[in-house]
Amino acid sequence: MSSPVTVYVPRDSAARSVGADEVAERISAAAAGHPARVVRNGSRGMLWLEPLVEVVTAAGRIAYGPVAPGDVEGLLDAGLLDGAAHPLCLGPTEDIGWLRDQTRVTFARVGVVDPLSAEDHLAHGGLAGLRRALELGPEEVVAEVTESGLRGRGGAGFPAGVKWKTVQEAGEGLKFVCCNADEGDSGTFADRMLMEGDPFTLIEGMTIAARAVGAREGYVYVRSEYPDAVATLRAAIATAREQGWLGRGVLGSDLDFDLFVRVGAGAYICGEETSMLESLEGKRGTVRAKPPIPALEGLFGRPTVVNNVLTLGSVPMILADGAKSFADLGTGRSRGTQVFQLGGNVARGGIVETAFGVTLGELVEGYGGGTRSGRPVRAVQVGGPLGAYLPTSRFGLPMDYEEFAAAGAMVGHGGVVVFDDTVDMAGQARFAMEFCAAESCGKCTPCRIGAVRGTEVIDRIVAGENRTANLVLLNDLCDLMTEGSLCAMGGLTPMPVRSALEHFPGDFGATKEARR
Repeated sequence: MSSPVTVYVPRDSAARSVGADEVAERISAAAAGHPARVVRNGSRGMLWLEPLVEVVTAAGRIAYGPVAPGDVEGLLDAGLLDGAAHPLCLGPTEDIGWLRDQTRVTFARVGVVDPLSAEDHLAHGGLAGLRRALELGPEEVVAEVTESGLRGRGGAGFPAGVKWKTVQEAGEGLKFVCCNADEGDSGTFADRMLMEGDPFTLIEGMTIAARAVGAREGYVYVRSEYPDAVATLRAAIATAREQGWLGRGVLGSDLDFDLFVRVGAGAYICGEETSMLESLEGKRGTVRAKPPIPALEGLFGRPTVVNNVLTLGSVPMILADGAKSFADLGTGRSRGTQVFQLGGNVARGGIVETAFGVTLGELVEGYGGGTRSGRPVRAVQVGGPLGAYLPTSRFGLPMDYEEFAAAGAMVGHGGVVVFDDTVDMAGQARFAMEFCAAESCGKCTPCRIGAVRGTEVIDRIVAGENRTANLVLLNDLCDLMTEGSLCAMGGLTPMPVRSALEHFPGDFGATKEARR
């Protein structure tokens, strides 16, 4: 009897939202009399093609998409299990230009493996980084991460090696590794896709961090809006314990480390590390004053590594392949790859992992294919709801921490949200203030009150009330929020407001009705 044909259908939340579960069920039922098995993988990141079905053939994986439940019978009749031609056939998956031109490091296994298969993880290079970390001393692990140039992918871009070294040198005793998976920025979904598509990579990265700093316990803080990610992580952690990848004597070494998942209540402010720590301790998520920094006094007052999913997800490959292989990618002080997320009014939304240095225009027009509406691109917001709005005249700007900072913008978590020429930029500026007012933890006055006043001032400007004086007032308010807020919530809110004023001043020159 011939070996069964393997058919991959994503279990990623985005794919499930457009019918992937039903597609998988129909393929399983219709192929019941054939030697076939359906494997639920993560998404390849081409979200406009979901559900994407892949069939393993002698020539490699052949992709079909987007496949609706009603397409299954016709695909099987046409020879899906043989990788036959069909209008939905995209050819070999790895030859699809959108994927082929990327440099996948953190997402190397996402969409390729069964997320909950320990065998798949090992077969695709899993644990190579952890095994090497266990062979090295903690100081050597920290040095490797430092030399790689890895910086925090959560937004601030702080060098990961410096943070780890601080925790490592914080003395003996209880230490923690915490992963902030409270991915609340609009237009970002890479954390979720990694947790759902390759959770063992995150587990491995956190275990390497524990080896480096001497931690025995770790927590992944996931927002409640990610139930599939929570379930996948918990299942993966249970498997890792069974395999000896977590717990006492990890992989037969002297490292004792275990992981736990904690679910947040959906507060945006818990994306800030100290608010997350407060929530983990069972308190209301409010910002802590710094110093002391979490690396010295973090969870329950103990030294704590706090990194986000993409940062920790990069670590296994750095240890497996060496610091130089990672540092050789990128530009300037922005080393390695970034996982960019294309969203909003974009023709081809999804995940693009490539080395730093790719331009904004290459992402939006090249990978994204312009707007979904077919109208001209007018603005792109990079870095979440508190990131700057950039016009098409800035499409030559390279994705680089320092280059973006010099342009009054930020790379942030890599979210890229596209708007066409119908967007109301005064309305977008108002949204930034309104968003801050709604999501502020309320601990400091510049953020709590400033955002409310900012919304009111923008309303007066748009209504034409004493516009010149109110523009001066708005700029003064932005200065106060930037310099006086306790954390980046209030400190960054002026960025989208000021960028909208700088690049799209005409939108603030008349009422919304008059602009129409």
